[in-house]
Amino acid sequence: MTDPATTAPAPAGTRPVGRVQYGSLVATVIIVGFVGAWSYFLPQAYYDHFPSVLGEWVSKDGPYNEHLVRDHGAMYLALGAASLYGLFRPSQAGCRVLGIAWTVFGVLHFAYHVTHLGHLPTDEAIGQVVVLAVAILLAIGLLVPGRRPQSIAGPTGDVTQPER
Repeated sequence: MTDPATTAPAPAGTRPVGRVQYGSLVATVIIVGFVGAWSYFLPQAYYDHFPSVLGEWVSKDGPYNEHLVRDHGAMYLALGAASLYGLFRPSQAGCRVLGIAWTVFGVLHFAYHVTHLGHLPTDEAIGQVVVLAVAILLAIGLLVPGRRPQSIAGPTGDVTQPER
């Protein structure tokens, strides 16, 4: 006799996350830990030097506003906290919610910056577009479920799930 728990399909949203989703979670946690902490805890340094190795994008786009820079950092840290939770309690439903949130933010962030590149040298403008596009790809990666395990018919015709 087959145990119904091993043959019944998993409830929606409880299937394990895929590799792309998990990789996107890891990447978002690393990125927001760096960007969010820098922006929130060292707002003037963030404004003056972000992203450093690719140029100084923020200070070239308008006057310093500590409130705005700290709010930016707080938002990144909040999304990062949700992504961190997703690493420790991964689920399809959680990845979908995170994917929606990160995609909406990423697309809106990208839309602003690609329409405000005139103040940057060409190499920095290209760097900014690439970085923001990668952020959108990571967000979309959270929406891409892994492959479903294929059911395998046993010698008696009973359907079982493959071992992982």
